Amino acid sequence: MPDVPIPVPAFDHESAPFWEGCNRHELLIQRCAACGKARFYARPACPDCTSEAFAWEKASGKATLYSWTIIHPPTLPAFKDKVPYPVILVELKEGVRMISNIVDCKNEDLRIGMPLEVTFEKVSDGVTLHRFRPAAR
Repeated sequence: MPDVPIPVPAFDHESAPFWEGCNRHELLIQRCAACGKARFYARPACPDCTSEAFAWEKASGKATLYSWTIIHPPTLPAFKDKVPYPVILVELKEGVRMISNIVDCKNEDLRIGMPLEVTFEKVSDGVTLHRFRPAAR
């Protein structure tokens, strides 16, 4: 069976700036202009104060491992050679959480609270995904 491309995110009006940032190797989050609360995933209104005023900002890329799960077969054809692999939930220094993948780390070395840093992987023309790796010491 030939290589199957991995599924890529669909860019929409709200999320396009995030994915464009990933293409530039920048991890972007939204910050409410009214209450100052950071948020991720991209939304048109603040979940805390409902303001529609916000700005995109570059996040530090520093995170801690909040949780994870290990994916086992069956899985999508594009991932069949990668199982078992972790899907992680990280908490950014800015306080928001996001789901991603981890690289340069064995499954058995995952630890809640471990420091991570963002990295980026180009997966197709026009699509770069954010990943995390153990932070340099």
